[in-house]
Amino acid sequence: MNRQLVLRGQLVTIAPSVADDYDALFAVASDPAIWEQHPAHDRWRADVFRAFFDEGMAGGGMLTIRDAQDGSVIGSSRYGPYDPDADEIEIGWTFFARDRWRRGYNRETKRLMIDHITRDAATVTFHIGEANARSRTAVAALGAVLRPGTIDVLRGGRMVPHVVYALRRP
Repeated sequence: MNRQLVLRGQLVTIAPSVADDYDALFAVASDPAIWEQHPAHDRWRADVFRAFFDEGMAGGGMLTIRDAQDGSVIGSSRYGPYDPDADEIEIGWTFFARDRWRRGYNRETKRLMIDHITRDAATVTFHIGEANARSRTAVAALGAVLRPGTIDVLRGGRMVPHVVYALRRP
């Protein structure tokens, strides 16, 4: 299963993140409004974002999203580790510059990622902070179905309830 590849669409080009992407990604992520509904609401801070970036690089599934027209960095997403027992993989950790919101960038990014990964995994999951209405709405619009219950995820030293959406391979 290849979690580090280049995907191209009309709006975005998605490629494996490299260390040199840090400054451009942090420039996008340093907007506090991006993180208002997110459980890691302080990810706009340099120290918090550095830890997020380093974790993503170490995990091997971090992707940098660029505008397909001008090549500028506009966000990031990630494939989580594959769970062979459940035949599923998580897509998440996604953020975009606010000027790309509600313009199809997230939808195209997720579609490209889903279409690629469902060749190998039967189900894609999305773990979203329970109070993050913006992300929940976006994932539901992709056709993902809310699973019952919540899971607790450690964020900033405290457990935060998350919901899980699942999208099965067609």
